[in-house]
Amino acid sequence: MGPSDAHTRLLTLLCALTFGCYFAAFIRLPVVPLYARSLGIDTGRIGIINSAFFLMAAALSLPMGLLSDRWGRKRLAGSGMLLLAATAFSLSLCRTFPSLTLAYLMFGVGMAAFGPTMMAFVAHISPVTHLGRSYGWYTTAIFCGMSLGPAAGGILAGKLGFIPVFWIAGGVLLLNLFIFQQRLPPDEAPSGARKPDLLPTLASLLRNRPLTACWIITLGGCFGLGMFISFIPLHAQEQGLAVDRIGLIFFAQGLCNALSRIPFGRLSDGVADRSVLVIAGMAALALSMAGFGASRTTPHFIFFAIALGGAMGLAFTSIGALVAQSVSPALRGVAMGGYNTCIYSGMMISSAVMGEVCERIGFRNGFFSAAGINLALIGIFILLMKSTPLTRMDGPR
Repeated sequence: MGPSDAHTRLLTLLCALTFGCYFAAFIRLPVVPLYARSLGIDTGRIGIINSAFFLMAAALSLPMGLLSDRWGRKRLAGSGMLLLAATAFSLSLCRTFPSLTLAYLMFGVGMAAFGPTMMAFVAHISPVTHLGRSYGWYTTAIFCGMSLGPAAGGILAGKLGFIPVFWIAGGVLLLNLFIFQQRLPPDEAPSGARKPDLLPTLASLLRNRPLTACWIITLGGCFGLGMFISFIPLHAQEQGLAVDRIGLIFFAQGLCNALSRIPFGRLSDGVADRSVLVIAGMAALALSMAGFGASRTTPHFIFFAIALGGAMGLAFTSIGALVAQSVSPALRGVAMGGYNTCIYSGMMISSAVMGEVCERIGFRNGFFSAAGINLALIGIFILLMKSTPLTRMDGPR
């Protein structure tokens, strides 16, 4: 039996709202490094600015997942979206390294409040037989927004300048918040049952080897995505590419990421072992990182951006389903909080560490190093998945 019309409508609304939020919030990501450089801030400190967002989002995603059960999903996600809009507007006033870092810390708080809360909402509304497909569509919305937003940001910055991009991002987020408040159902009355504590719940999840494998490979994939978002603008600029060409690189990655997720989501539902698709996708991601290191011209960058988009689409449609498949329904909210933590931790570590690394060894060798790290984490993923076989829980085909 398929999902009800009510489930389909609500899932569509959640995906649309989530796409809008991530698209508007991530418009700033390729723009701020170039804006910071125009203010005289060096590469190492630009990496720290980006890592401030990822650090806060990573630190708060898991506890925010628990908080949403206590405070209400709509209230927490709406508050997060409002904070994201405020930080977008505030960037137009930032002129120093400390002010940009503070704005990005608040950016991380807003995203931590929004992201895991909405993923928990998807788990709440979806029948068990359609969890894989629900998370396939939902993660498509997330990563399309994360990919197409930076593409739009680069193009808009090339035509309008840096400051108008921040105002556009804030305006889109406020519009998205208005639709969110008008269309999303109100929070249910809180249950009288005692909610699980964070530390015991986390300890039980860390003993779940398939879930840990998914978290680790998510960390690795987003380490690569963080390299792309944070340092492709600077690497490409060193190769003589103008800001509008850099926007096209992001657009190519985002478009391929978006278009590949629907067929790869169907493929994920049809294979006996989704982990095989994760491994293939992550191997392609590692090759893309190495390709970026060797890139010198616009066609080179665009080719490997397309490869990266396809790799992300192949791997992450299956990772989302595997996370939901590896835990009981009562723990899916926290598991998705951990998944979001790994997304932001990967990008945060990449931004914080690889800025200094690239300063010392150059962007070429920096991207080669990122490829090697991803290959090593693929090996860990394989070992953990083999140690505890995972039984599919999404029903007969």
